[in-house]
Amino acid sequence: MKNVLLPTDFSENSWNAIKYAIHFFNAIECGFYLLHVNSLNNFIPQDEALTIDSYYLENTYIKPAKQKLRSFVKRISKLKPNKDKHKFFVLTETGFFIDSIRRIIKEKEIDFIVMGTKGASGLNEIILGTNTADVITKVKCTTLAVPENAEFVPPKEIAFPSDLNLTYNLDILHPLLDIVEHFKAFLRILHINKNKRDLERELNQNITLLKDYFTDIKSSFHYLTNKKVEDAVQCFVESRDIDLICMVAKSLNYFQQIFFHSRVEKVSYHTDKPLLVLHEKN
Repeated sequence: MKNVLLPTDFSENSWNAIKYAIHFFNAIECGFYLLHVNSLNNFIPQDEALTIDSYYLENTYIKPAKQKLRSFVKRISKLKPNKDKHKFFVLTETGFFIDSIRRIIKEKEIDFIVMGTKGASGLNEIILGTNTADVITKVKCTTLAVPENAEFVPPKEIAFPSDLNLTYNLDILHPLLDIVEHFKAFLRILHINKNKRDLERELNQNITLLKDYFTDIKSSFHYLTNKKVEDAVQCFVESRDIDLICMVAKSLNYFQQIFFHSRVEKVSYHTDKPLLVLHEKN
């Protein structure tokens, strides 16, 4: 059984992520934890002392949040989830957002986090949103970031951009392997060479390691040369009709220009494809 955390701020954006998660894990036995955090970040900086009237907090934030969570559960029932395999739980937390997420992950033994991302409609829009970006970069748990306009389709083409510097244990790739096998998908491992040079010996050795790890699934390696990494990935995703993009968290520094800069000229890549980020466990 997998435990899936669904943080929500009750927006349609977060609702879309919940809906996507239910379809994504449809055939898998899951406990879904709907979580709303009454974030203290909105009240006071994290490094300062805090005193808030408990009665005010309960009636102004906690009770309304619980009511909204129950409404979301009723809304979920209309999606006709897999009653034999899916169970739903509601949680409210009051605290700093990332601290609350980390605590719930430990207490509930969470395997996956699924969160929504705010799509960009113009140059001044932020791509992932602060909370989702913080979870992806600061919380060591496999996270699926779902764009607000993404509709679930069983992923048949999965892109795995990699800098091929395997500074992590290959066991980190197990969730990706599970997903590829479950959906009988084709894994496209992508390396972007920015300098038009031959792959170094160490990288070639790492390619062999990856081929051995994914030996029992349909996979292929692709090599592109482009000084702009985001343009290369954009082109690859569009030309291959990719359904899901997977990244290892330790590679995010290399690819952060794609996912984490707040102002972009082209936004279709950022708003269309779900992003799966893999973390090494503590």
